[in-house]
Amino acid sequence: MFYYVLKYVLLGPLLRLLFRPRIQGLDNIPADGAAIVAGNHLSFSDHFLMPAIIRRRITFLAKAEYFTGPGVKGRLTATFFRSAGQIPVDRSGKEAGQAAIREGLGVLGKGELLGIYPEGTRSHDGRLYKGKVGVAVMAIKAQVPVVPCAMVGTFEIQPPGQKIPNIKQVTIRFGEPLDFSRYAGLENEKAAVRAVTDEIMYAILGLSGQEYVDRYAAEVKAEEAERAPAKRFPRLRR
Repeated sequence: MFYYVLKYVLLGPLLRLLFRPRIQGLDNIPADGAAIVAGNHLSFSDHFLMPAIIRRRITFLAKAEYFTGPGVKGRLTATFFRSAGQIPVDRSGKEAGQAAIREGLGVLGKGELLGIYPEGTRSHDGRLYKGKVGVAVMAIKAQVPVVPCAMVGTFEIQPPGQKIPNIKQVTIRFGEPLDFSRYAGLENEKAAVRAVTDEIMYAILGLSGQEYVDRYAAEVKAEEAERAPAKRFPRLRR
């Protein structure tokens, strides 16, 4: 119930008023039945803008940190995400990834829409990064279509570290559903899930027009974080 109050009464109308989203390809989302909506992830605002304009309810796999924050703010954030039907996902290792896949398959098994960001984390620089294969495993195992989605302009309205978003128009594009039925039974084959994931990412890239980086975003973030102190405190010359 709270999901629909947010969507149609509280948050949805406000987001439409402030950001005036241009929506393209909305009819590509199936009117019923299970499907995955796979999109790029540029901003914290993505969590709210896409669900606000989709006619059906969509459940996202959200990072566990949103549900475990300390203090009053942390509890409020956790309550909000749970009330909005989001599922916490631990991203700390292989077993955590398997748990996320099980949760996602549970949503699809009920004939619902599942939202996922294949990059696994927000882009820190606006580029599109290599997708993780969990989306492919779920698509193949559940035998459901994947609708690629591109958020355009959300990095500019709320880049990483900015708490209050800028008020600018954004564009949300949905591509034609991708059918991976030809891979039936191959969800445990590395080559198959990599091929499916890359096809999904290529479709997102075609919609978003981003620069593509054939590396995982988390790895690049970690490397840049390690280099940052050296830049801030250069070694003194002797």
